[in-house]
Amino acid sequence: METEAKKAKKEETFVSYLIRRLGEDNSFGAMLRRADNPATEYQAWEHLVSWCDIENKRQRLPFAIISSALARVKPAKDGHLGIGQGIARCYEDGAKSDAAKARLRRLLACNTTEEACRILRPILSLIQSRGVPIKYSRLLEELLWFNETRKVRWAVDFYGRKEEYVRDDA
Repeated sequence: METEAKKAKKEETFVSYLIRRLGEDNSFGAMLRRADNPATEYQAWEHLVSWCDIENKRQRLPFAIISSALARVKPAKDGHLGIGQGIARCYEDGAKSDAAKARLRRLLACNTTEEACRILRPILSLIQSRGVPIKYSRLLEELLWFNETRKVRWAVDFYGRKEEYVRDDA
C-alpha cells in the first residue's frame, strides 16, 4: 500500500512539475508535444529520463503521452475528471452517445499499455478540444498500472455507479 501511495505522489509531482514548467518555458513545451509520436518521441527523452525508465516501454509511453497532452493544453492545474467522464463529457448525450460508447469500448479493448497509449492519443485530443478537465496524474497512474481493474474503473467512471442492487425476488 505504501508503494502505491508513493507512486501516486510521483505522478502528481510529475504533473505539477510539468504544469509549472510549461508556463515558464515554450521550448520545453515544444519538445514535449512531440512525445506522443513514435517518430519524434526521442526529443522528449531528456526530460522524461529523470522520471521513468525510458528503456521500459510500459513506463516511458505513459509518461510520454501525458507530458505531450499537458504540453498541448497547458492547464493552470490538474483536472478532476477520470478518463471515462472525460470521454462522456465530450458529447451532448454524455454516456448515452453512441460515439462516446464506441471510444470507450475501443479503449477498454486494449490489452497492453502500449496499445492503450496509442488509442488514447486521439481521445485526449478530443477531450482537450472540448475543454474537459481530466485528472492527468490519475490517468498516468492508471496507465502505469494498466490491468483489467483499471479498465473496469474507466467503465464505472463513464457509466456511473449504480446506487444499490435490489433483487426482484427478495
